[in-house]
Amino acid sequence: MNSPGYKLLRSIARFWGRFPLWFLYLFSDFLYYLAYYLIRYRRSVVRKNLTQSFTEKSRSEIKQIEKKFYHNLTDLFAEYIKMARISKDELHKRMHYENAEVLVQLADQGKSVFLATGHCGNWEWFGKAIPLKTQHNGIAIYKQLSNKVFEVLVKEIRTNHNNGTMLESRATYRGLKQLNDRHNAVFIAANQSPGGNEQDYWTNFLNRETAFFNGLEKMAKALDYAVVFADNSRVRRGYYKVKLIPITLNPKQTSANEITEQYARLLEQAITKQPDNWLWSHRRWKHQRKNTV
Repeated sequence: MNSPGYKLLRSIARFWGRFPLWFLYLFSDFLYYLAYYLIRYRRSVVRKNLTQSFTEKSRSEIKQIEKKFYHNLTDLFAEYIKMARISKDELHKRMHYENAEVLVQLADQGKSVFLATGHCGNWEWFGKAIPLKTQHNGIAIYKQLSNKVFEVLVKEIRTNHNNGTMLESRATYRGLKQLNDRHNAVFIAANQSPGGNEQDYWTNFLNRETAFFNGLEKMAKALDYAVVFADNSRVRRGYYKVKLIPITLNPKQTSANEITEQYARLLEQAITKQPDNWLWSHRRWKHQRKNTV
């Protein structure tokens, strides 16, 4: 893209990406104060989500989780800025993988895999690191942005190590069918809020009836992809651990909704273990299940 707006934003991103993370975290500290205390960015949404998800916790415990979440959120912004210039070596150093041999085994078997995660830890760094951590062809699923300039810039930042492929979410199945001659490792964040239709899968999740997309399960069965849950936890500032937990290596042998239910349970366990590590500011429960006759 040759538009002036794109060139300006690209230059700004590359300029700020040159700064070390310790400097960008100073900026994060300022943003935290601004977002939490002054702007109060989505404070009511976050407080409501936390209170209804952890009914056993006191008000002071909820507030402690809330503050940690906002600091994590502004750190994610700083780390996203760094993505424009982060080196492969630094990405390797900051993203530790546990049970990574499961990817080696699947690659040796010529088996493609969905790496299903939630909005936990730094999912952007995880998606960027996938092609560096596996012999598979790395693919990340993303949702198209309305602004074309930001769309092109974000895709460039996510793939600037000249490896990996990005597929828009609405064209995922068609795109994967076209790439079916390769062994793919597909990163997908499967905890977005669907429309709340009856064709979605409903289950009790964090103390509430919650809808989940079942597209991951349908695609895994149709394409015969293994499904592995990626538990992306925060070790300390700027360092993450991704534990790979197989859900199924043979999706066609699973029962209806089994994959989606196991994904929901693993995500719930990850959030309960490290509650400040999830994206509480999104409106996960904005839809209610319609009563059926």
